[in-house]
Amino acid sequence: MSLNRSEKEAVINDVTSLAAKAQTLVMAEYRGITVADMTRLRNDARSKGVTLSVLKNTLARRAVAGSAFEVVGDQMTGPLIYGFSEDAVAAAKVVADFAKTNDKLVIRGGAFGGKALDVEGVKQLASIPSKEVLLAQLLGLMQSPISRTARVLAALAEKRGGGEAPAEAAAEAPAEAPAAA
Repeated sequence: MSLNRSEKEAVINDVTSLAAKAQTLVMAEYRGITVADMTRLRNDARSKGVTLSVLKNTLARRAVAGSAFEVVGDQMTGPLIYGFSEDAVAAAKVVADFAKTNDKLVIRGGAFGGKALDVEGVKQLASIPSKEVLLAQLLGLMQSPISRTARVLAALAEKRGGGEAPAEAAAEAPAEAPAAA
């Protein structure tokens, strides 16, 4: 069933607004995927903030013209599903994870930051931890030296005086040295 001109314009406007907000576009061929699997993929994508769309390639090319995703316009051939995400890695992660369990979904490429990505590029982007994980790792790195210092000071305190605070032990040590002499 073909779309009339106003419906095509509406689709182009919708995809253009998606592309304007998105950081990443991932394209995958979906030939042979069952409806149940496609529904599972769409639900997973929706829960992670990824918009998946099956579009006519000519409409998709027109919609991304002038955007950062224009670099992949020549790759838009065949039956493709387009995944847009505002999170830099979400679309790549959703599509790559699904492709691991379903061999009928074939990653064709994508775009990030105005640069075209091949299949390996999409997989590498998908392997980057999410923003929340990266922030947690950064916080752990920042807390690590402080925690180690506190443990070392506590161990020194136990060794010197059986549980005194390190500052108290340091304050008492110089006072005792001249008295012994």
